[in-house]
Amino acid sequence: MSEKLKGALSAGRPSARSSKATTLASLADKPATVRVNFDLDREQHMKLKLYATKQGRSIKEVLSDFVAQLPD
Repeated sequence: MSEKLKGALSAGRPSARSSKATTLASLADKPATVRVNFDLDREQHMKLKLYATKQGRSIKEVLSDFVAQLPD
């Protein structure tokens, strides 16, 4: 192996290299989430998807913003 490449690559699992403290710190800044799942017929889904696309946003962003604007 040439000196140039020596030490550039290493074998092993990437998950084994991350530190636990870093992982816990990154989780502490994020609020807990809950998954929401519901059914729409194809026409309603397409309507929502087209609306989001025209706004340059995802369906998740559109619905999250809608819920955020609901009165308490």
